[in-house]
Amino acid sequence: MTTSPLNSTYPLLDTINDPADLRKLDRRDLPMLAKELRNYIVEAVATTGGHFSSNLGTVELTIALHYVFNTPEDRLVWDVGHQTYGHKILTGRKTGMSKLRQKGGIAGFPRREESIYDTFGTAHSSTSISAALGMAVASRLSGCPRKAVAIIGDGAITGGMAFEAMNNVGRENIIVILNDNDMSISESIGALNNYFAKLMSGRFYATTKKTAERILSATPTFKEIAKRVEEHAKGMISPSIMFEEFGFNYVGPIDGHNVDVLVDTLSNIRKLDGPQFLHVVTKKGQGYKLAEDDPIQYHAAAGRFDPKIGFVKAASAPDAKPKPSYTQIFGDWLCDMAAADKRLVGITPAMREGSGMVKFSQMFPDRYFDVAIAEQHAVTFAAGLAADGIKPVLAIYSTFLQRGYDQLIHDVAIQNLPVVFALDRGGLVGADGPTHHGAFDISYLRCIPNMTVMTPSNEDECRQMLYTAFCTDSPTAVRYPRGTGPGVVLQKEMTALPIGKGLVVREIKGFESAMKKNRIAILAFGSMVKPTTDAGDELNATVANMRFVKPIDKELIFKLATTHDYLVTVEENVIMGGAGSAVLESLQAQGLNLPVLQLGLPDIFVEHGDPSVLLADCGLNKDGVIKSVRDWLAREESKQPAQKTAS
Repeated sequence: MTTSPLNSTYPLLDTINDPADLRKLDRRDLPMLAKELRNYIVEAVATTGGHFSSNLGTVELTIALHYVFNTPEDRLVWDVGHQTYGHKILTGRKTGMSKLRQKGGIAGFPRREESIYDTFGTAHSSTSISAALGMAVASRLSGCPRKAVAIIGDGAITGGMAFEAMNNVGRENIIVILNDNDMSISESIGALNNYFAKLMSGRFYATTKKTAERILSATPTFKEIAKRVEEHAKGMISPSIMFEEFGFNYVGPIDGHNVDVLVDTLSNIRKLDGPQFLHVVTKKGQGYKLAEDDPIQYHAAAGRFDPKIGFVKAASAPDAKPKPSYTQIFGDWLCDMAAADKRLVGITPAMREGSGMVKFSQMFPDRYFDVAIAEQHAVTFAAGLAADGIKPVLAIYSTFLQRGYDQLIHDVAIQNLPVVFALDRGGLVGADGPTHHGAFDISYLRCIPNMTVMTPSNEDECRQMLYTAFCTDSPTAVRYPRGTGPGVVLQKEMTALPIGKGLVVREIKGFESAMKKNRIAILAFGSMVKPTTDAGDELNATVANMRFVKPIDKELIFKLATTHDYLVTVEENVIMGGAGSAVLESLQAQGLNLPVLQLGLPDIFVEHGDPSVLLADCGLNKDGVIKSVRDWLAREESKQPAQKTAS
């Protein structure tokens, strides 16, 4: 037996080290297990932070899935994956919850390398049906009679990729479970409805339906009548119609918090051939009153909290004014800009809260567009607006814009349309890990013609750059990090910055008397300006805030290259193809040749953990920059005598 690392006792849960142990339980024990599992999740997340309300909503469904299906042989593919804490606990990672989303601990999302029960890594939405369909086809081709189950929900069914996959299912043996947590459980999801869903999922109903269709196929009129009778039995015009048009046998909706109904229904569906679609209704935050009442606020816990009290804002000193996050700065600018220019509209792909657009949505509801989890559509929708004289601002996370890359090139950049991309979460975001780090945007944006890419180094610069982007008659991206900046005072007045111009923020002291070999210039981008400036004080280096990745400031690069022996570039982006590469390209184009050290994110997927720890690991804090520069200088200087001897 593996005991819980947390304080409470869990007599049933502590007997389960894998789903095989779960399947040994008497069915009558499952409701009590659900209660224990839910309490354990509350206690675990209260200790470490993490996604909360969505995990509480899938407790019974998770238990039923592992109870009915022969996991890991049968494949469970969880969409998004932020509702899989119960799945992790039941699959041998109970003790690992004490280091959830921390460096060296288990991830907050499914990961193949973490467990054989995580059959497919997820974190972005709307991918589960495609992946499960691939597994279903692989099962058929290899002759392995296993089941492939996609669990999709939390808005992910709105993504176009989910519909593309459903359009391709054919007659494959795939089961799709829609975890519908946007609908309240009402009388229609009661005992009679649950019983009818079980009846419809049984072999008797499936056989009867197939036989009736054969008999009635020769008489279309009667077949249509029979179809309407069937539709009436299911509730006339219901969600079943759409999914059945894709070729699924639709079952539901059923109560996703009734473990008996779930086990019965899943057991019946498991025996059926062909595509099956089960509609399960759950409630976010189920079993924890505070999360039930406010599932949006309780979507995720930023850190530790007392389960008896709930989320409490951290107390600040009486005279202390909390620093605004970059997300807040964007949200305030958006409202100010919308008040000044009626052409502005704001767009988000289902990230109103995360992107700081709540106030804008309330103040300008007619100019606010949440397009659901549909990043590709969001980009082209913005392009259509821009084509007819509107000024769209698309607020989107760096990692999510990757999903609309084709549209960014074809629909925006080729047509040179003035769309503003407010690119949140640029750089390392922390506990959500490699799927959410904004590690690649500088590289994938700067290679696109017509794009302007800006990297603010502080709060006020972010505000001014957003205004600059809005005033630019071509595609622009303002790339800012998660969290707060260095604490620079915001200027209410907005001023457009000169495009493609950086500025020196620290000069070498005693420049004339310094030995030439010590003359170092550091070219920093965005969030790296502050730690680099601090490092520059100790290194006695010139530091430039480059501001623009594209167009790069060629004149400033020329000046620094001709007055210094060494250049260092620092960015919170992968080194390959990033801002440092832009500096090297500029040097080459100007016929300049001097040693350059590029600092940035390494050629790996950076793991999850505290952002400050991750940045330190990558050498992107003050101490890391100092060490990297000194070590590099020592290597460069050691080459000089040998070079002189050779000459």
